[in-house]
Amino acid sequence: MAKICNVITFIYFLFLMSIAFAAPQEPSRLPVVATFSILADFARNIGGERVEVSSLVGPNGDAHVYQPTPADARGLNAARLIVANGLGLEGWIDRLIAASGAKAPVVFATKGIAPRKMEEDGKIGQDPHAWQTIANARVYVANIRDGLIAVDPDGEAAYRANAEDYLARLDALQTEVIAELAKIPAARRQIITTHDAFGYFGEAYGFQFIAPSGVSTEAEPSARDVAKIIRQIKTLKIPAVFLENVTDPRAMRRIAAESGAKIGGALFSDALSPPDGPAPTYIDMMRNNIKQLTAALIN
Repeated sequence: MAKICNVITFIYFLFLMSIAFAAPQEPSRLPVVATFSILADFARNIGGERVEVSSLVGPNGDAHVYQPTPADARGLNAARLIVANGLGLEGWIDRLIAASGAKAPVVFATKGIAPRKMEEDGKIGQDPHAWQTIANARVYVANIRDGLIAVDPDGEAAYRANAEDYLARLDALQTEVIAELAKIPAARRQIITTHDAFGYFGEAYGFQFIAPSGVSTEAEPSARDVAKIIRQIKTLKIPAVFLENVTDPRAMRRIAAESGAKIGGALFSDALSPPDGPAPTYIDMMRNNIKQLTAALIN
């Protein structure tokens, strides 16, 4: 009897093994690390089911002042591709890559974009916020697509198809943005934001953005800068000031209170919102910002 039980057990074991080996195996996804949430969204749209994308700086996070963690170093070490913005946005990325021992290639998504020149603290620098125009977002998509193809040639057809689909959505978004912004009168196109993150947007769509802080959020605006902004608001009769999702709102609330301007809403500048927020994707972010601007400035 014991021998029969052993035979049955052995046959059952072989049956289970045959099922295990016959079952289709889930292909492992390509690990991709993006430096912040906007780049991660681009990578997910292009990579689709072939990639597993993580973001070092999460929703509502500020890449200017981010402090990397040991977990970030481990994630980079395991990555097959690293996606960064460049133009000085992530001042910490080179040190983090060196410390992590990561061997993955780095795609700089702004490659090929003519950077906007800025004067800050008496020095000429580059504005890193190039994603704020849809034309530049198309360049980001192409660079990330090519980076994925380079590390995963077998996925080239999928990456190209996904990129084309996403570019078509961006083209539709561009048409929508232009139509909505055309409703804002020329006399109401001066906009106050917390830091100078919307220069590319302003040049592309015909707005003047004024901010008490420069392109980086690292330094708090001085009392002199705040006073200057208040004078500009009164002189130009600017109707509204806008908060940002990555910056401390206190300076902007003070500016609004002392100038008589209203708070026009919150713009998403350097990061997306969490999934349950108003801007969990790049396309949602642009739509949210247009909605906030038109609501405050049309009337």
